[in-house]
Amino acid sequence: MTRAFVFPGQGAQTIGMGKALADAYPAAKAIFDEVDDALGEKLSKLIWEGEQDTLTLTQNAQPALMATSLAAMRALESEGVSITDAAFVAGHSLGEYSALAAAGSISVADTARLLRTRGQAMQQAVPVGVGAMAALLGLDFETATEVAAEAAHDQVCQAANDNDPGQVVVSGHKEAVERALEIAKGKGAKRAVLLPVSAPFHCALMQPAAEVMARALAEVDIQRPAVPVVANVRATGLSDAATIRNLLVEQVTGSVRWRESVSFMASEGVDEVWEIGAGKALSGMIRRIDRSIACKAVGTPEDVKAAAHPAG
Repeated sequence: MTRAFVFPGQGAQTIGMGKALADAYPAAKAIFDEVDDALGEKLSKLIWEGEQDTLTLTQNAQPALMATSLAAMRALESEGVSITDAAFVAGHSLGEYSALAAAGSISVADTARLLRTRGQAMQQAVPVGVGAMAALLGLDFETATEVAAEAAHDQVCQAANDNDPGQVVVSGHKEAVERALEIAKGKGAKRAVLLPVSAPFHCALMQPAAEVMARALAEVDIQRPAVPVVANVRATGLSDAATIRNLLVEQVTGSVRWRESVSFMASEGVDEVWEIGAGKALSGMIRRIDRSIACKAVGTPEDVKAAAHPAG
């Protein structure tokens, strides 16, 4: 089997995630401690005992999901699994930062601080109520792109996430996104629904956040990753540190090309994907992209043991 490790994005966060890993594996607990120290606050307390609404705030969800993914990765390493057992790593939006941290490209502390900055910058880029995102189900990427262009008028409306063959997310001004809902239904979408998000991610309205991230990333040491990272905006494997830095800036306003990223990994021989951290959303997308890829979610101590020591 040729394996890839993938890391989830926003939306997977739940109160209590990672707690069992931290209790079972000292190396996993050390990740949460390191993130708490880097942020100068007990984010772990919020993750394990807080309110879902507070955890879901972008500035909290992003470092929290990264911490949970890295805790799962450290647990796997405690059971003898190495990052270099994967041919590629990839992550969905903020998950790309988790992938880079797992591959040793950015330190855990720097990743936590970058994601806190990223979450704050994305939230502040657009006043609440001005932007929106919507999922268009049952349309391919080309049709969804046409819908977004038709809906834009003199506003922003872009295809933000190409998740799988039947799910594309559009992002932009609220009025334009609402127009896209109606146009999509007219073009045969099975469903077109507004998403419960606090800002219009991955579109041109995020340019102020991209500028903040350019400055933040310029201050951070980025190393060559231990295995190639499949970048969201390129959908191809990369190892050059300077390119990774530039693409993390581009990612703020650029589309998450997840469908193409998975297809790229499959074309390179990947036939098994482990989803490292909270939830199983990426596994569902991957199955819809390429049914020949075996998926396993690794988010609990039981998952870690099963993945590291398969029966038979």
